[in-house]
Amino acid sequence: MPATDAPEHGTLKIATLNLYHDKDDWPRRRVQIVEEFKRERPDVIALQEVIQREGLVNQAEWLAGQLGYAWHFVSTDPPGKPMRYGNAILTRHPVLLRGEQRLRPLDDSRTAGLLRIDLDGRALNVYVTHLHWTDQGGPIRAQQVADLLQYIAATSEGIASIVAGDFNATADSPELTSLHGGFIDTYGSQHPDADPVSSSTLNLKYYAPKRIDHVFYQRGEFTPVSSQVIFNQADADGTWASDHYGMLAILRFQSAGKD
Repeated sequence: MPATDAPEHGTLKIATLNLYHDKDDWPRRRVQIVEEFKRERPDVIALQEVIQREGLVNQAEWLAGQLGYAWHFVSTDPPGKPMRYGNAILTRHPVLLRGEQRLRPLDDSRTAGLLRIDLDGRALNVYVTHLHWTDQGGPIRAQQVADLLQYIAATSEGIASIVAGDFNATADSPELTSLHGGFIDTYGSQHPDADPVSSSTLNLKYYAPKRIDHVFYQRGEFTPVSSQVIFNQADADGTWASDHYGMLAILRFQSAGKD
């Protein structure tokens, strides 16, 4: 896939991807993922279904090492447990703050992660999450979104914020309604008439088309420049990066940053 234009000063380039943990030959899949992120050079990468276990270094740590990025991993599995599973945020910018929050119901093992970065002299909050997955789980996702918004309110400190991840719901789903009060779906704002197939973030080799992976930007803080689906082609050997496609967005800050 060709790289998008490099962002100008005052813009943010962010990607999100569900890694599909270590299924389907991770050592082969990760090559494509690294190559694409090296081409695109996002400021921030949000990852879901990140795993570490005996014999497998944390996937976010490995990717960050290949890219030269800092990384922040959040999980409901305690440190020291043989296997840990969760979400992560990677960035090529200085890290100002790290945070994490469990989302209810606690037995669903869902989290929100926060990384505050210094983006060319401007503080930015990036939140990552991965919500409940079943089709019948709308009320569970609604509770998780409520907890996510409460966490954002408690930690954002008036700093411009982005929320990215696998929501397991389309952007217009009822369970995401409360999110729209403060945040806007980047892809939907750029492609209001996109058809389900071209806009799907579920890999069509595995699933019916559906866009459930999103980048939401805070109202009044950003203007969307572009948004596109990435990792939606297999490599030359027929290997897919994941059972999801990724999302890549470029956003422009509406206010001036620090000198």
